[in-house]
Amino acid sequence: MFIAMNRFKIRPGREQDFETIWRERDSFLEDLPGFKAFHLMKGPSSDDHTLYASHTVWNSREDFEAWTKSEAFRKAHKGAGSHEDIYLGHPNFEGFEEVDGTEALALAS
Repeated sequence: MFIAMNRFKIRPGREQDFETIWRERDSFLEDLPGFKAFHLMKGPSSDDHTLYASHTVWNSREDFEAWTKSEAFRKAHKGAGSHEDIYLGHPNFEGFEEVDGTEALALAS
């Protein structure tokens, strides 16, 4: 399993705008090989931003990387730069691979 996560710092007062953009956008993920799930998570707020994280779950890093090179990826990110006034900087990408043998632990709990 591979989890691809982007962390976003959103300017105060623009949280609803950011959430609306994500709620209404076409992600083109559902029919992609290896795609399992998507979540947008809201984190803590500070004086200068509210933290959000989007994460997608994939069968493998290779499936995720194939998506990043696909037409679906280009379509999903078209116009992303048109909302720069919402963001405090660029998103921070983080990728995580499952540690072998831990899936059974999760299923047992």
